[in-house]
Amino acid sequence: MTIQSSEYLETQQNNSKIKHWTMVFIAMCCLLVSNGMTLTAITAFDSALLAEFSDWSRGDLKLRGLITLVVTGILAPFVGMIIDRFGVKLLIMVGAVILSAATYSYGYVEDIKHIYYIHMAFGVVLLACGLNIAVILVSNWFVKLRGTAIGIAVMGTSLGGAILAPMFGGWMADGMHWRDAFQLAAVIPTALFLMAAFLVKNKPSDVGLSPIGIEPSANNASNVATQGLTYKEAIKTKSFWSIALIAMFTFYCLLGLQANLVLHLQDLGFDIKSAAAGLTMLFTPALIGKFAFGLIADRIKGKKVLYGNLSLMLLGLVILYFSDKSTVLMSIAIIGFAWGGFYTLFQLNAIECFGLKASGKLLGTITVLDAFGGGLGIFITGRLFDITGSYQDAFKIFIVLVAIAVVLISQIKKHV
Repeated sequence: MTIQSSEYLETQQNNSKIKHWTMVFIAMCCLLVSNGMTLTAITAFDSALLAEFSDWSRGDLKLRGLITLVVTGILAPFVGMIIDRFGVKLLIMVGAVILSAATYSYGYVEDIKHIYYIHMAFGVVLLACGLNIAVILVSNWFVKLRGTAIGIAVMGTSLGGAILAPMFGGWMADGMHWRDAFQLAAVIPTALFLMAAFLVKNKPSDVGLSPIGIEPSANNASNVATQGLTYKEAIKTKSFWSIALIAMFTFYCLLGLQANLVLHLQDLGFDIKSAAAGLTMLFTPALIGKFAFGLIADRIKGKKVLYGNLSLMLLGLVILYFSDKSTVLMSIAIIGFAWGGFYTLFQLNAIECFGLKASGKLLGTITVLDAFGGGLGIFITGRLFDITGSYQDAFKIFIVLVAIAVVLISQIKKHV
């Protein structure tokens, strides 16, 4: 009888762990699909769009990214309140439907204004099934191993570029028209909708479980989501604004780079298929960085890892500034690895500094700044090319902003 009970308990524990890690996998898929189709892999179509609409400049096209992220920033605090009150499941489903419809609509674009309208919808997608949703879902299910779990989840942002960009570039290289390619891509979010509908649970207590790292108790399980600073308490701290500004500056640089990378590589002499695959050189090292720094963050506490991480990103940007065709991919790989680590550490720091009590509103407010910064990075980088004929001035701005971000790390402190 004791043996049977022991075996039963072990089976239940294993099933519980499967459910916990399933949430991490779904969070990763959210980011793969939402970021890949709205920000990263979509750039594989840029040269085809600019060729067909020859009166558009790069700045005109890249304004779409600013529009996407301004909408994300404006709506982020409101969506954060919805997350805190209702959870993430419904939002993921809604985001998947909007993404599918908006991507299909891309196939009917005839004017630059049409793209701007579509990217307003993409801004909603990034809130409904993007970064904040993924981080909060994982954080609700994990206390122990939270860094590792978030690191695995945010790998999805890199997978979106590493998997979807070469796929889209391959479609174009094989002769598919960009309109048909967008309408085929519109099928992809269906998988995300189905996963959310049948598998996602907002919190482990919804199914009688506890987060990993918390003893199985109804009180313990529910308390995890209510621990931490209130929204008003958190926004009065230097830590909050330091994290928000670091996010704004680094998102400016990374999104400005990735949105213009395919065009930059083509300028250096790469063909469209190789240039689109160049995104893989940014996002594959980022995958490694996200996982590796997530593991490190579970073992080494404090700001040392973050200092090293952003310093490495700064080094990569300096190398990029001096790169030619023979060395550019090396610089991109360094930036990607460092960015991947930062992406994990940034999300983890935000949760661990302030707790989960007001995580939706806090991450939503940080998103206002990082979305605004990322949008400006995409637009200004493209516009500077229009003005100067190169990306060198844009790369100088990247270097200065990341250097400031390194200094701001000193202002971050844990408050819970």
